[in-house]
Amino acid sequence: MGGKELEFVKEAFETNWIAPLGPHVNGFEEDLQTYTGAGYAAALSSGTAALHLALILAGVKQGDVVLCSTFTFSASANPIVYQGAIPVFIESEAMTWNASPQFLEQAIIDLIKKGTKPKAFILVHLYGMPAQLTEIKRICDQYDVLLIEDAAEALGSRYKELHPGTIGDYGVLSFNGNKIITTSGGGALVSNVQEKIEQARFLATQARDQAPHYQHSQIGYNYRMSNVCAGIGRGQMQVLEQRVQKKRSIYDWYKSMLAYTPGITFLDEPAGYYSNRWLTCITIDPEKAGIDREILRLAFEQDNIESRPLWKPMHLQPVFEGSAYYGDRLSEQLFFNGLCLPSGTNMSTEDETRIKEVLIRLNLIKR
Repeated sequence: MGGKELEFVKEAFETNWIAPLGPHVNGFEEDLQTYTGAGYAAALSSGTAALHLALILAGVKQGDVVLCSTFTFSASANPIVYQGAIPVFIESEAMTWNASPQFLEQAIIDLIKKGTKPKAFILVHLYGMPAQLTEIKRICDQYDVLLIEDAAEALGSRYKELHPGTIGDYGVLSFNGNKIITTSGGGALVSNVQEKIEQARFLATQARDQAPHYQHSQIGYNYRMSNVCAGIGRGQMQVLEQRVQKKRSIYDWYKSMLAYTPGITFLDEPAGYYSNRWLTCITIDPEKAGIDREILRLAFEQDNIESRPLWKPMHLQPVFEGSAYYGDRLSEQLFFNGLCLPSGTNMSTEDETRIKEVLIRLNLIKR
């Protein structure tokens, strides 16, 4: 926590405004709009809820095809199935680890030839690194495929000075406990079209019609953020840039130690890209490094230091077995060889020393 969160939460209690909706929800939405440059924002209960509403607003129905980055967390793909739609997974490219424009266009052309035009594409900005948005948006516009940006991991990042989530038709943010800022749980949907966000807010509050009694003409959802959680978010927004700078300094610290270690590779920023470095990730070439990903992960674990493999691609997940996939298996190699290093913004000097000792013990760096 940054310190100001409790003031907003205390205000919610003192005014007895605890239940969903309230002045902090409105204020948090305004904060998000101002920071990201998005025209409109709806504060919601989770990033997953925001993705689900984006698909509904995009008109995705049962049997429709929705394209999705394969190299991501399952929450990016699950809402496709909520709608009864069919996920088709798109492989990453090496420059950003995000969805490849080449395989995206290949998939769209192939599916159209087969008589199934994709309805939407869920593009994930992975680990804070923006995707190749100019080319991806061009492809989506050319083939009339709605672009939904999953920027859950990328708040505070920039693509050519623009915020991920504000370039496509819809943008999704997450404030889960592991994100760069948190509202305990929570998310947001952003768009530059006012009517879409108004519809999202309507659907997120059980789609209650204007009437003195409870009347509903369509299915709604209990997806709105509470006034208390929004108060936490307002406090977190005040330290967001500090969090980004801390994350980037953690990345720089790791890279200064490991940049010249044989077999250890970092994901660098291409020109015009600015990553919030939500997690510092490396890949390990076992032949050059003398160890593999698991040896390092288990060495950390032995000292009660958590690290984690990179995302297991969706096309390898049992729940999506048999789903169509377009690509060259790059994400599989990233999964087998990649590791997310400890990257919390509350890492202390003592924590850094413990991490360094593990790297020394494995002969990855010298004392």
